[in-house]
Amino acid sequence: MTYEIIPTNEATAILPTGANTKPVTVIGTAAIRETFDEVCLKQAVNSRLAPGVTDLILNPDGHCGYGAPVGCVMVSPTHIYPGPVGVDIKCSMSLLQLDLPADAIVEKEVRRALIKAICERTPTGPGKGQRSVKKSRWVNAELGHQVVVEGASAEVCEALGIPVNWASHCEDAVHRGHDNTIDTLEIRLQRHLKHELSPIFAGKMRQLGSYGGGNHFGECEVVQVEDNDRARQVANVFGLRDNHVAFLSHCGSRGLGHFLAEYQFKSLQKKFSTWDIPLPGGDRELVYAPLGTAEANAYIDDMSLGANFATVNHLLINALVLEAFQEVIPGTTGNLVYFISHNIARKEIVDNREAWVHRKGATRAFPAGHHALKGTRYAETGHPILLPGNPQAGSSVMVADPGAAISCYSVNHGAGRALGRKRAIRELDQVSIDQSFDQADILTNCRTYPKDEAPAAYKDFDEVLRSVKTAGLASEVARLKARFVIKDGDSADD
Repeated sequence: MTYEIIPTNEATAILPTGANTKPVTVIGTAAIRETFDEVCLKQAVNSRLAPGVTDLILNPDGHCGYGAPVGCVMVSPTHIYPGPVGVDIKCSMSLLQLDLPADAIVEKEVRRALIKAICERTPTGPGKGQRSVKKSRWVNAELGHQVVVEGASAEVCEALGIPVNWASHCEDAVHRGHDNTIDTLEIRLQRHLKHELSPIFAGKMRQLGSYGGGNHFGECEVVQVEDNDRARQVANVFGLRDNHVAFLSHCGSRGLGHFLAEYQFKSLQKKFSTWDIPLPGGDRELVYAPLGTAEANAYIDDMSLGANFATVNHLLINALVLEAFQEVIPGTTGNLVYFISHNIARKEIVDNREAWVHRKGATRAFPAGHHALKGTRYAETGHPILLPGNPQAGSSVMVADPGAAISCYSVNHGAGRALGRKRAIRELDQVSIDQSFDQADILTNCRTYPKDEAPAAYKDFDEVLRSVKTAGLASEVARLKARFVIKDGDSADD
């Protein structure tokens, strides 16, 4: 099949599916639309034509993913899909605002000391846990059990030294089971602990408070609030401070989320083989379960367990980062701006009926006045949207506009890859990458910056943001300019 994107406006388009269905909604300027390759478009069409799916949105960061494209939104009132959540359940962004003026981290010696203090508390890389660093929080299996069942409850936060009020700065501080109780999650976890999870559970819990590998990172920022009245007013509600230091984090549910996701994919793939029913587009990564079935309930419960881990993981990282700043610069204070996911399925109201909104590499974007924000501090502004770009182009804090309705109140989760990892490693020049960081005066914890994570491996972030703004989805509140980066890589010499 030949895929043709048909423009409907400067930054919107449709992708017909070849069937008598609503087409895929595409967000992106002409330059961005050229970045969608055939595999990405095929995955978008397959996902749109999958049973029970009523809407599919392809965001400007879209690229080939696991069954569904990374950077898509998939809506179904009748089915649940693991693929449009992925193997890193509730991979998310969080932003910590510190009271430090930008001048406090001008000196390289200070930034190096901060990198060292953070890395002594928050390990990076696949499989790394608390035993890898000397100043981490110790999380035993008993407390870990409570984390995955309760999420960021007051008791869990207190036990881990996380400010309890930070839970109110989360998109979802607690995830519950398919019946909206945590008792169901307790039962589900016990079932796992009687089988495959038992010998590895304690090790997975030791990963709380750690970054993973790949595109996960911690990044020290300087906040630059946009120079307009609306941005300043919204920034004040969000707790952003212009020309002050902040810390942006990107990570997810680590080994536990991967275990649960893989378990679900394998279980559902076996079911499809037993049932002898066709896979959407013939893709084994687009398995699904009708809502109300035992299979759907099991997936929702496992997703919730992984999501609770991811939530507490982020909050603990932020508490440890604040502690590191306080060690290097005594008297530092900080508060969580927001924590928001981009790999999750959530129950929401779409077109006046309840549906599961799957966001794969996509971020919720509720504007001012949205019913779901009623009674929250964000009711009159919309909630913060945290979009990572790259260290040299910066990242963005945005707020949704009413036009986000066309994307099921969602935006992209970042810049999106322009080069696959293998291609980036093959084609990009290591010396040039490292020199570009030196020239920008951005320090890292790596002796050599990972080639597959270099800025050139990602799409043009300004063009991605222009797509979002021009399509009427969201407006920029602040740009975040990196001063140092924590990544999984070879350790740098001080």
